[in-house]
Formats: sequence, C-alpha cells, structure tokens
Amino acid sequence: MLALIGRRFVYALITLWVVSVVVFSAVEMLPGDACQAFLGQMAQGKRLENCRAEHNLSAPAYVRYKDWAVGLAQGDLGKSIKRSKPLEEVIGPRFRNTIILGLTAALIGIPLAIVLGAIAALYRDRKADLWISSVAIFCMTVPEFITGTLLISLFSVWLGWFPGIVIMRADAPLLEVLSKIILPVMTLTLVMVAHIMRMVRTSMIDVLASDFVQMGQLKGLPRLRLVVMHALPNALLPAINLIALNIAWLIGGVLVVEVVFNYPGIGRLSVNAISDRDFPLVQAIALLMASIYVALNLIADLLSLLLNPKLRTQSLQS
Repeated sequence: MLALIGRRFVYALITLWVVSVVVFSAVEMLPGDACQAFLGQMAQGKRLENCRAEHNLSAPAYVRYKDWAVGLAQGDLGKSIKRSKPLEEVIGPRFRNTIILGLTAALIGIPLAIVLGAIAALYRDRKADLWISSVAIFCMTVPEFITGTLLISLFSVWLGWFPGIVIMRADAPLLEVLSKIILPVMTLTLVMVAHIMRMVRTSMIDVLASDFVQMGQLKGLPRLRLVVMHALPNALLPAINLIALNIAWLIGGVLVVEVVFNYPGIGRLSVNAISDRDFPLVQAIALLMASIYVALNLIADLLSLLLNPKLRTQSLQS
C-alpha cells in the first residue's frame, strides 16, 4: 500500500514538472516585454538594460528556466517586476482571499449537494426529483459569469439586498471578507451543487436497487437508518473523485467569479499581472493553481483507494 501511495506521489511530482515547463514556455510566448511595460516611456538605454539585468531577462530561456526551477525547489517564487516585491508578499493576501471564497462555497455546496442528490434519488421521477434535476441542469449549462451577472441584477440592482461589487482591501479582516462574498459564494455554489448532486443521485439510485439494501428492507430496518447509515455512505464512494474535481474546478471558477465581482483574490491579480506583463507573477500564479489542482486530484485518488477495497486490489494487481 505504501509503495502504491509512493508511486502516485511520484506521478504527481512528474506532472508538476511538466506543468512548470508548459507554464514557463507559455509565458515566454506572451507578446510584449516585461521591462518595457514596467518602465513605460522611460524604457530605453541604461534603464532598460538595468531592468533586464536585474530580472535576468537577457539570459537564454533555458538558463532562466533552470534558475526559476531551482528557486522554486528552494521555496523562492521570485520577484514581481511591476510591484518590486517578493512574490510571496504579493500573492499571500490574495491567495488567502481566494481560499476563503472557495472554502466557503465548498463547505456550503458539498453537504447541500449530497442532501439534494439523496432526496432526488429517494423520490425518483416524482415532483421533488424533477424540480431538483431541472434546476441542476440549468445551473450546469449556464457559465459562471452569466450566473454571477444574473445574481447581481436580482439581489443587488432589483432587490438591493447585497453589494454587487466587492470593495475592500486585499488584507481585510476575515469577518469583513465573509460579509461581502455572499453573491460570489452563491455563484460558485450553484454550479458546484448541480454537478455533485447529479452524481450522488445516480449513485444513490444504483445503491438503493442493490441486494444489501433490499435485504435490509426485508429485515425491517427503519428507512431513515437504512438510507443514512448504509445506502448513502456506499453511494458517496463513486462521488469522491467528482467532489475533489469540483473543488479543483472551484479554483478555475473562482478566477472568473473574482473578475465579475471585483474580488481581490488570485483571479483578479492574475488578470492585472497579464495586463502589466508581470511575467514572474503570471508564472507563479499559474503554477500555484496547477499545484492545487494536482494535489486535490492526488488526494481524491488516494481516498478512493483507501475507501474502496476493490480499486485498491485492482491497482496492486496492475
């Protein structure tokens, strides 16, 4: 088992190395010059040469990648060209805000999706199932930026209940952040609940039709106990990967939602970094997002192996 976990961990490291090469190459192909964008009208002569020398932009690409990769291995993300600060200081507060937004949406969305999926399965093809499934399909097909715009129109413009645009400092206290992210959280939660709920519903229907559930019914087990204690845990096993993937999807969804609501997180920072041609910052954000995605997939993979003996046996045999 330890060898299997070690193998998955090695695969994850190889994936991150490939991602780092892709990220660096993609940023290299972006048009424009970082120092010219930073210096503006003063981008000439000695100033331009000093800027390029300071940020090692005159060196060949493979040398800069090697230096960047060595710095990453030592925990050094580099320095922002536009902001003249270590990237850890630039990214830190914004990353905290993104985690707060994503974690809040996950803590609300995942339990809600499981409950709605179980209800839809228990009342299959009846009104409750039809209503829940219809709303879920609608939420799945509408992009996040449209959902966010609709929520702003309804709850901010028409009803005036919540602010449509988030206005706060990047290092605002936690309570201030939570008080201003109601609409962004609703946007993320709607889409996430729809995907997870559909998976839980399908899995729950299969489990309810299984032999051990029917045997429990014949033995006279209370329906609530049979569903909560036996059917639901087995139905959640196939949904673990999807839940982890949806949490990973939150990273991408958060970036879009942050731009729509002007939320001071990683998504908004990445847009500003691209427009500023702050290439070290763009690289750091892209690699950070990819690392989170790979880590969540690795966790989901390991949880599936630990909780499902059949998958563990198949992996050991392969």
